[in-house]
Amino acid sequence: MRKIIYLMALPFLFSACQTTPCECKDSSNGFVLEGQSVTMGSEETVELFKKIDAAWLARDYETMKSHISDEGNYRFYDGTVVTNAEDFVAKVEEFYQDDLANGIEWDWNTDYAFAVQPTKTENEHWNEKGDWINAQFTGSDGKIIIEWYQFDGDQLISWTQTASAPVIE
Repeated sequence: MRKIIYLMALPFLFSACQTTPCECKDSSNGFVLEGQSVTMGSEETVELFKKIDAAWLARDYETMKSHISDEGNYRFYDGTVVTNAEDFVAKVEEFYQDDLANGIEWDWNTDYAFAVQPTKTENEHWNEKGDWINAQFTGSDGKIIIEWYQFDGDQLISWTQTASAPVIE
């Protein structure tokens, strides 16, 4: 009798362990340019961002330069615009030296980072290359920094940085 009960329970156990793949109605939301919506980007791009963030904190400019295109567009929160890796790291070093002179610790917390990608269109807009990372940081001085990174493969091709005044508690 026990064997019969076990045999009858076996199909129920197998069916309970199977999961059905989620069939989502729409894998995107939001909008960017006309005809585009937003989808999730890749984890590989998030890992690349983390590599650059760690190199930035360590002032490992050679690693940074190896992932910054020399034909890009990079906008710092102070209004400075540079177009190549050498000028990018020179500006980062300038910020570092300014922080040192002002007694500000060269440190931050990476609050979040996620990858997104606009959907492709017939017109092939400029923003369709690669993935985008949105990241927020809180500096040791309380300043909030928000950045957008556009990667094409392992190369940063576009970047924008904004900053708020330090948070006063």
